[in-house]
Amino acid sequence: MLIDFKIYNTTKALPDSWDALPNNDVFLKRSFLKALELSAPKNIFPYYLAVFKEEKLIGIAIIQRVEMYLDDIFRNTSSNSFKQLAKRIVSKIVRGNALVIGNLMHTGQHSLFFLKEEISYQDYLKTIFKALKTLQKEIKDDYNKKVRIIAFKDYFDTDSIHEQIELFKANNLYKVQVQPNMLLPIKTNWLTPENLIASYTKKYKRRYKTAIKKSNTIERRELDIDTIKHNEKELYVLYKNVSDNARVNTFILSKKHFYTLKKVMKTNFRVFGYFLNNELVGFYTLILNYNILETYFLGYNKDMQHKYQMYLNMLYDMACFAIEHKFKTIVYARTAMEIKSSVGAKPNTMHIYMKHTKNFIANTVLKLIVKYLNPVREWTERNPFK
Repeated sequence: MLIDFKIYNTTKALPDSWDALPNNDVFLKRSFLKALELSAPKNIFPYYLAVFKEEKLIGIAIIQRVEMYLDDIFRNTSSNSFKQLAKRIVSKIVRGNALVIGNLMHTGQHSLFFLKEEISYQDYLKTIFKALKTLQKEIKDDYNKKVRIIAFKDYFDTDSIHEQIELFKANNLYKVQVQPNMLLPIKTNWLTPENLIASYTKKYKRRYKTAIKKSNTIERRELDIDTIKHNEKELYVLYKNVSDNARVNTFILSKKHFYTLKKVMKTNFRVFGYFLNNELVGFYTLILNYNILETYFLGYNKDMQHKYQMYLNMLYDMACFAIEHKFKTIVYARTAMEIKSSVGAKPNTMHIYMKHTKNFIANTVLKLIVKYLNPVREWTERNPFK
């Protein structure tokens, strides 16, 4: 049977059968993709790959073209001349256009799905590689830009994609370990948030009580779409407070990102605000992904963060939401692994596959840069449970 593919650059053009695929992943559904398309960072451009057998849709993939430049990659500038030189060297290798099979804006494998009874994993990936070559040519013809980096992102150790490593090697992509994804499985006997706290040791019960006490003057409110719109500027400033503190980043959200996701995704996207004397001083967002609760972007006033332990309180509040709404797992994502483990999250190792398209030397240097930009950090895992 003939295997073919089509590449779309708007959700409006997607085939009617797109959402009918049984992938159970909201990040692959038209509503989320539409919201992202309407509010993507200015340097990220989406493509949607559909794989067909005859005329039947049997697989999909999400691809993002990313324009990476020095100001996007390094948010906090340093006056240190050595660091400035290092950043310029890094920028020369990674800047330009990249094609990412995945969603740069969220941790996890939210880009690939195919019907195993219709196509093998190897043939599915071969089709994706053909589509990538087509995209590279289109980008060169339409924008006069050469794609310098290709990456498949965020696969757990247990993902069956690793069985296709010879195919990645044949296409000159190498496997790189990145920071783990922090997951908290919800135990069946956690029927209420109190059950979670009761499962902690005395030390972590005290830590929970201290965090709650410090935040007792904070008012927590879920924000509806009108309130999100009204506080759009404040949400963006708080988000940037946290985002700009990252060592490295590849994008900046648009100011309308949260409002657009709420407008399109409705109850599947939730925004919770922390208010002090009616002033918004922090917020966090959640995406309801079937039986998985995905933590999304957050922000807070840096001057108030320590005093009110806002970040730790947010982690507790996320866990409570998951228990109250019967989710099976919370995805806390990567970064801040130690404090997330203190709530009960466990690290799950992740890998990406990537290459530089220029030559062997550039590819070798890229390996070193990836390790520099995304080091596998040493940290102390906490075990809060009895």
